[in-house]
Amino acid sequence: MKTIRITAPGKIETIETEKPELKPGHVLLKVGYVGFCGSDLNTFRGLNPLVKLPVVPGHEIGAVIEERAADVPSHLRKGMNATVNPYTSCGNCPSCRNSRPNACEFNQTLGVQRDGAMSEYIVIPWEKVIAGEKISVRDFALVEPLSVGFHAVHRAEVSDIDTVVVMGCGMIGSGAIIRAAIRGAKVIAVDVDDRKLALAKRLGAEYTINSVSENLHERIRDITGGSGADVIIEAVGRPETYIASVSEVAFTGRVVYIGYAKEKVSFDTSLFVKKEADIRGSRNAMPCDFKAVMEYIERGACPVDELITAVYLPEEAQTALERWSEKPGDVFRILIRF
Repeated sequence: MKTIRITAPGKIETIETEKPELKPGHVLLKVGYVGFCGSDLNTFRGLNPLVKLPVVPGHEIGAVIEERAADVPSHLRKGMNATVNPYTSCGNCPSCRNSRPNACEFNQTLGVQRDGAMSEYIVIPWEKVIAGEKISVRDFALVEPLSVGFHAVHRAEVSDIDTVVVMGCGMIGSGAIIRAAIRGAKVIAVDVDDRKLALAKRLGAEYTINSVSENLHERIRDITGGSGADVIIEAVGRPETYIASVSEVAFTGRVVYIGYAKEKVSFDTSLFVKKEADIRGSRNAMPCDFKAVMEYIERGACPVDELITAVYLPEEAQTALERWSEKPGDVFRILIRF
């Protein structure tokens, strides 16, 4: 079967591997689409410290159940479209004991700490398979990245009385915009790309700010009547946006960080204390977040075609990542179709 593997920085290849064998308690999935995410791009660039090369990338999965072991529950049936919860949890670390396995200390995400899903077939423990009747195989590949943004909104405890600023309107930030709008919040989308901001409007943002052409501080103060935002969700991972999040949040507001800053960040820590701000991290997603994304897609409200920049064949994976690396701002989501 065809398998995509990143072998060295800037080098990706399509190889032939053996079809995996079905094991007790597992499901054999025929992979249809797998998304390239930011962690895959960083692996390709040699900037992902969590990855040991060579590695099979991919954890944003759209597949069909090909076969299930005899001991797998009957609700997972052959022919059903499905995606995968790509994270592991040990069950014993503080996160797991606190019922937050998405943040397991020893998590191994598909395509990052272990080989991922960019193969024609994969075998997955049945507990990690999430199937549905109303979502296409292609659209299932969008569920996991959107669920990460949904989870950040859950971490921020967003309600209908909140004004929420989402910094960064990529795939993860878009998930946060959608979920915050569904919860009834007033959403302000911030990005440097007018095309992404236009899409953010269609996803539920009431206001947009281009932080290059507009004054971020003045616009947020104007929209919020001088108070600042109740919630700021950072989905960029840049020192500038990390610092701006603390500066622009209201007194007693909540800041949730999703993005990883690749450089050290220097804060004016007096703002943490003066504002009595809640500073929170958000990692991966919970099963309830996957479910919420699926219900949103099933309603037909999601402009799924606009979330997909391009679809490539496995043999074109090198070209796909080279183009993304050259112009990262032009890419929303790239899918590989098997």
